[in-house]
Amino acid sequence: MELANIEKLLDKYFEATTTVQEEQELQLYFSQPNVAPHLQEYQPMFQHFANLQGEQYTKNVPLQPRKNYLKWISVAAVFVFMSAIGITYHQDAQDRAAAELAYLQFKESMTLVSQSFNTGASRINHLTEFSDTTTNKIFITENN
Repeated sequence: MELANIEKLLDKYFEATTTVQEEQELQLYFSQPNVAPHLQEYQPMFQHFANLQGEQYTKNVPLQPRKNYLKWISVAAVFVFMSAIGITYHQDAQDRAAAELAYLQFKESMTLVSQSFNTGASRINHLTEFSDTTTNKIFITENN
């Protein structure tokens, strides 16, 4: 193999753009005993990759069927969402009821204040009449 071709393939290999055939060429080149001196540092790496290809996992892996938790998670999410909406609606209804009660209490207290004010105002009218009649009497007696 040409040394320039191997160097180009190595550059492509480290850029992760090689094809399977090009990687096999590199594997074949680095499995030979006569590798160029400046490329010998890569030889152990490719020998290690060749050794790894022969390894197999021999232990038994028990396969269990995958449970579909996604369905239950979506059901729980819908339940939480609907509960939040229900609580918010209920809270809004309670807030409206409390606001209406506060309005009625305010209206009742303002009615009482108005009645007391009207009673006081009518008494002031009597005072002004009393004041006018006594003032007139005083002025009439002083003038005579």
